[in-house]
Amino acid sequence: MSLQEKIMDKMKEAMKTKDKVALESLRAIKSELLLIQTKSASSSELTEDEEIKLLQKLVKQRKDSAAIYKDQGRNDLAEPELAQVEVISQFLPIQMNDEEVKKVVAEIIKTVGATSMKDMGKVMGLASAQLAGKADGKAISLAVKELLG
Repeated sequence: MSLQEKIMDKMKEAMKTKDKVALESLRAIKSELLLIQTKSASSSELTEDEEIKLLQKLVKQRKDSAAIYKDQGRNDLAEPELAQVEVISQFLPIQMNDEEVKKVVAEIIKTVGATSMKDMGKVMGLASAQLAGKADGKAISLAVKELLG
């Protein structure tokens, strides 16, 4: 089942249960999917990697918005954003914890032979490709900096 079909099924459920947050989140995903499909001018489905990148982008946008709202003392606006993060995240693969990310990054550092922060670019490139969809870019970056620094 494609992401678009899953979204439509969840939207129907959200409409029946009158879950406004879920419905708003699912409509945002659907909207982004339609935008991408019309930009590429093809009716073909997105690849799984493209779907994951799209979902991660939506999660990051909402987390960033929530952080800004919290900094401004507007928890009333931050809470709905974080609720949307939860809804959107259910379509992402299970995220790795920090220890698992460090273990993978350590293996990549051994493979590449990286010794200092000068090699961060090489390590980040491989780590980002290998952990795509499984870990946040910020978590990967922190692990690389910690292990190389």
